[in-house]
Amino acid sequence: MDDSVYVGNAGRDAALDRGWLLGHFKAAGDARHSDAVEIKWGVHPPGDRRAQWVRGEERTTLLVLVSGRFRVELPDRSVLLTRQGDYVVWGSGVDHSWVAEEESVVLTVRWPSVPGYVVPREAEGRRPRSSRR
Repeated sequence: MDDSVYVGNAGRDAALDRGWLLGHFKAAGDARHSDAVEIKWGVHPPGDRRAQWVRGEERTTLLVLVSGRFRVELPDRSVLLTRQGDYVVWGSGVDHSWVAEEESVVLTVRWPSVPGYVVPREAEGRRPRSSRR
């Protein structure tokens, strides 16, 4: 098998690593390992929200709405993504948070891929009781 090629399914693979498909956190030698970029396939039930704001962000982020209704909170504005393909980009130094106003799927691309910013599992996105895992 060639370790420089990986074929998968975003929905299935995302469930294995908090939604992250590619980045520094994948094993060295895995085709999905990258120090340059991180990619996430985020599937969020209604009411899901980031447990805490990301502060001191050092990366640039692109977040694209695939389906649903998703709000990104930034220090001086709130951005509501409502149509497939709506997106927002923010750069280094911009703190952020988010909430899924409806069941939503978002594709997030961040660069570069650097350690940090992990919310402890027990404090991860707050879900309504009926959909908490």
